[in-house]
Parts: sequence; C-alpha cells; structure tokens
Amino acid sequence: MDLAAFEASLQDDAPPASAGRALAALWWARKGDWNRAHAEAQADDSAAGAAVHAFLHRMEGDLANAAYWYRRAGRPAATSALDVEWAGLAEELVAAAPHRP
Repeated sequence: MDLAAFEASLQDDAPPASAGRALAALWWARKGDWNRAHAEAQADDSAAGAAVHAFLHRMEGDLANAAYWYRRAGRPAATSALDVEWAGLAEELVAAAPHRP
C-alpha cells in the first residue's frame, strides 16, 4: 500500500486490513470519528501509536495531554497545521506498514 492507496481507502467503510492500529487511528481521524481513532491509538503501545495519540489530543485542543504523548513518542511537539501533521504521519506509517502482494 502506498499513500495514494491509503488516501483512496478513505472512501471505504473500514481502514485497509494491512493498516496497524496507529495507521487505522489516522484513518478514523480523517473520517471524523475521533473516538474510534483514539481507541485505536490508545491500543497501540508503540512509538507510532504514541505519535498518533499526541496528534489526536492536539486535534482536540488538549495540548498538555498531547505534549505527554509527544514525549512518549520521542518527538518534539508538532507546530505545523493539523493537515500537515496528519499527512506526515500517514506517509511515515504507510511506508512502515507490511506490504502485501
């Protein structure tokens, strides 16, 4: 899966089967289901999950909680537009996702 295929999957009813929890969280966030996105991110204990978790709290305006999750992810707090951060995370996570033939 590449970024274009991931973005095209937003027309579907569920994230791609090959998406891990962090990428699925981004998918649900883009679909406007913050609660589902948050549940997916919270279930992912990886640095990627923490980065998406930070993004989600930043998205909701809870910057103190976002700062905690950025630290857990080992990243500086993002200051770019939310769409820019979403795209960067999506690109990073798609590149790291398992590729199926």
